[in-house]
Amino acid sequence: MKDYIEERALEIAKHIINQKATVRQTANVFGVSKSTVHKDVTERLPRINPLIASRVKLVLEKNKAERHIRGGKATKMKYKAIND
Repeated sequence: MKDYIEERALEIAKHIINQKATVRQTANVFGVSKSTVHKDVTERLPRINPLIASRVKLVLEKNKAERHIRGGKATKMKYKAIND
């Protein structure tokens, strides 16, 4: 694996852990696709640093468990803006 890919994977992991960021938010910050972020943290990161990979996994699992709530809030705000 190329050095810059390893560095990007570690930087992405640090961002997700520190900001409790979603894959989508992280992709926007780093200017890469969601697929790249996902591949970095699920396939590449465990080979580079398993400890950090497990911490990232916990954040992403929490985000996944809460996404239906965020979606509901976004829909509520959308319709509230339309009706106001």
